[in-house]
Amino acid sequence: MALQVSYLLSLLLLILLLPYSTTAQTSSNQSLGSSLTAQEKDSYWASPSGDFAFGFSQFGKGGYLLAIWFNKLPEKTVVWSANGDNLVPGGSKVELTKDGKFVLNDPAGLEIWKFNLVSSGVAYAAMLDTGNFSFDHPTDTMLPSQTMSQGSKLVARYSEMNYSNGRFLFQLQLNGSLVLHTRAYPTDYSYADYWPEEPIGSGFKVVFNQSGSIIFTTANGSIDFYQRAIMEYDGVLRHYVYPKSSLMSRSRSSLPTFIPSSICNFVPLNIYCMLDDQRPKCQCPDGYTFIDPEDVMKGCKQNFLSQSCDEALPESDLFYLKSMPNTEWPGLSDYEFFLGQDEEKVPLSNGRMDSSFEGKALIKIRKDNSTLKPLVLLSSSVFLNLLFLLAVFLLVFHFKSWKPKALKPYPVMPGMNLRSYTNEELTEATNGFREELGRGAFAKLYKGVLEYEGRKLVAVKRMNDMVKEGDLEFKAEVSAIGRTNHRNLVQLLGFCNKGQHRLLVYEFMSNGSLASFLFGVLQPYWHQRIQIALEAARGLFHS
Repeated sequence: MALQVSYLLSLLLLILLLPYSTTAQTSSNQSLGSSLTAQEKDSYWASPSGDFAFGFSQFGKGGYLLAIWFNKLPEKTVVWSANGDNLVPGGSKVELTKDGKFVLNDPAGLEIWKFNLVSSGVAYAAMLDTGNFSFDHPTDTMLPSQTMSQGSKLVARYSEMNYSNGRFLFQLQLNGSLVLHTRAYPTDYSYADYWPEEPIGSGFKVVFNQSGSIIFTTANGSIDFYQRAIMEYDGVLRHYVYPKSSLMSRSRSSLPTFIPSSICNFVPLNIYCMLDDQRPKCQCPDGYTFIDPEDVMKGCKQNFLSQSCDEALPESDLFYLKSMPNTEWPGLSDYEFFLGQDEEKVPLSNGRMDSSFEGKALIKIRKDNSTLKPLVLLSSSVFLNLLFLLAVFLLVFHFKSWKPKALKPYPVMPGMNLRSYTNEELTEATNGFREELGRGAFAKLYKGVLEYEGRKLVAVKRMNDMVKEGDLEFKAEVSAIGRTNHRNLVQLLGFCNKGQHRLLVYEFMSNGSLASFLFGVLQPYWHQRIQIALEAARGLFHS
């Protein structure tokens, strides 16, 4: 097989099962009936040198993983796991039973995982210094001395810290072909191979041995390097080398041909991919955000309202085409698979950004989602703050220059159907003027409830300490609004004109003010704005 064996890697977690007549080897032997219990401190069986460990490892608060790992490296590096799809709680137990089976049970005794070692004749299990403690069933990693037979495979984990099965597979097929391919997660349906681009022949096994670029000095534990080969969560097969002489330094090698040129063709929806330090890196286009920032594999979603499909109001002035150089979404051809469906659009798929691609992608996004330069935003905010401070200073100076004068009671004008309230009644209705709805230059608006009028909701406008202009405004407002009755004008229900107290009682607008509707986060469409302007004009004409 025309491959360098140092790059075709897999994990043989080899439990050495010794018959009663077998001579004992250098190992950490575990007799039948031995068990380990998941607890806060790692619980494990170590190899004779302590280089490897088999047992429970805790991952945050999510539970415990039954695994094998490099035990002397600064970072715990897992090379095999049993229950990546189903972490177990503390108190769970794995046992080497009397009949030669490994069984993992949760604290309630429910069987989570089981492996039959051999039919009979097992004396004990041994953890070797090669890291081999068991089963001819690797997960995502190979160690030196391991062999993959036809039908064997490595399955990449879902993400860097999620050990459940992911989307990428490295497999020696039954016909002898060695391939990298993806599956339709979470199903086992296989997509086309993304490596090799050309057939490389066939073989009957893959060996990670002691030749080629993977160097061993002896086979008795005096190897100069810790080594592993792993099918990683991003779909790339990598070979790692850890010098034993300096555990705090680590080198990594990854054959360029094992980073396929099409690796970015398998990213989640509405995402584009770029290579960063030989690793695919996922990004959302402008106007999109991650569905779950903790799990980028879920893809991205729009963070703006889509364009209206109303032909009369196309909203073309609210959107623009964002140019993305060296970027493409070749998966747009996937739409042909959706013919006959009811969907009017499909998400972006298989996006990639590569300097070798000379074209560009155009993404339509909403204008109010476009990002301004930070300097412009900063300058605008500083200028507005200065204007606001200047306005406050002028208002304070203006009010201090006027001395309030005693006000005469304002009589009810003839012909107005208004109710006169006392200040105490309105204070009780507004619960002490607690919930403020808005404010102006001379007044504040509060929400109130008239208990003796069927719990009627009202808006109470409370004038500030009256000055000449404020008194005139109060008189003008009562005179003008008190006589009007139009569907586009808020209705005045009553007032209070006692001593220094000047209050107006209006019907409550449950939908808020017109200003909040016009300038809120979700602004009305253009035809709605036109309708509002026309109705406001009719109200002004009526008044």
